[in-house]
Amino acid sequence: MQGKQPTLPKGTRDFEAPQIFKRDYIVDTIRHSYQKYGFLPLETPALEQLSTLTGKYGEEGDRLLFSVLNSGDFLAGVDSQIKDYKALAPHIAAKGLRYDLTVPLVRHVAMNKDKIIFPFKRYQIQPVWRADRPQKGRYREFYQCDIDVVGTSSLLCEAEILVMIHEVLFKLGIKDFSIHINHRTVLESLAALVGAANHEETLCVALDKLDKVGKDKVLAELKSKGFAPDALARLTFLFDLPATHADRWLLLTKELGPTQVGMQDIQKILDYVHALGLADPYIIFDPTLARGLSYYTGTIFEVKIKDADWGSLGGGGRYDGLTNIFGMTGISGVGFSFGLDRLYAVLETLDLLPSAIGCATQILLTNLTHVSEMASLKTLAMLRDNNIRSEIYPVTTKLKKQLQYAHKKNIPFVAIIGEEEHTAGVISLKNMQTGEQQQYTLAQLLPVLTQSYQ
Repeated sequence: MQGKQPTLPKGTRDFEAPQIFKRDYIVDTIRHSYQKYGFLPLETPALEQLSTLTGKYGEEGDRLLFSVLNSGDFLAGVDSQIKDYKALAPHIAAKGLRYDLTVPLVRHVAMNKDKIIFPFKRYQIQPVWRADRPQKGRYREFYQCDIDVVGTSSLLCEAEILVMIHEVLFKLGIKDFSIHINHRTVLESLAALVGAANHEETLCVALDKLDKVGKDKVLAELKSKGFAPDALARLTFLFDLPATHADRWLLLTKELGPTQVGMQDIQKILDYVHALGLADPYIIFDPTLARGLSYYTGTIFEVKIKDADWGSLGGGGRYDGLTNIFGMTGISGVGFSFGLDRLYAVLETLDLLPSAIGCATQILLTNLTHVSEMASLKTLAMLRDNNIRSEIYPVTTKLKKQLQYAHKKNIPFVAIIGEEEHTAGVISLKNMQTGEQQQYTLAQLLPVLTQSYQ
């Protein structure tokens, strides 16, 4: 009987060597900047208690949590008359896959508050899982590259994060981007402007979809949630904003007043950014930026590629009070996360990923006879001792087959050691790109290879 064809769960992927090398290049670039700015690494488990995760991401976020089935006979002793799935859920699944890296961070801080040095600056690069509908550029398993500062309300933290975002994107070769910045109190002021001071969360959820669904659908959603049409008319200016940061600032100052707390915070952050040496930041005030996560309480920001339908490359903001649910009060935090998968897609499309990182093995040593095999093994050991990534063909066979193997794996050099080379004490080095072949002694080979990879 023929076995069933294996498949992957929707929204997940296998990564092969060329993709992994390029992803590692992106991660290494990000990690270098994170560490340069004083952030230390942290890793947390894939599994968290569902009680840790639920209620932190808003109603829509909770629906996207992956629950993990309890082991054993989890229904033993459960009242069979229970009809409410919410009452039954803890008996079926008490754990879930992490939805993001911020809530696990806060849980970690709460559990280790007595030994953590505050302000606590950590970075974390790990996968997260969301039961979202898979589509182009959106997966159920994907990687986030987080930084957070916990234990200070200083706006200097926001400024350093914004400067670091510029640094990472410049290093990766991305120049045509903008960082949209807003503040939760600006959104609260907008809600008050339409007479819905107690419903700013509803306004935020709708505005957060503006880029995806457009003005008409946002207004339709707000009307369906009870916002009066004449009140929504006061928000008309939001849907036709000036292009420049300065002009937007003047418009919102006129609409909301010069003493709006959030705008004062943003101005101070921009002053810090300039003081940190970024004279012309790619930052623009965007009063429609809401970000759907309910735990943001202050500044929020998001990175977008200009004139392209890429969505966000990353986002973040300040959260005050998230630790309260774990018994820690008065702890403020701010963070940001790059989406690794989105970054990869953008860099690949813009042809910004270095081609040279697509090869692991630098040189293949041939295996032509038993005698030459021993000579190749001696050469292999010397190359590896000098950090040259090298491998030997594992069985004795024809040279043509071994060269085909090197070609298919994009190995740039082949060291040919046959009976003649062994007798003469030399190695024939074949350049697989040019086809050129030249003989070297073992002592001569290493500097030739080293120079080739400088």
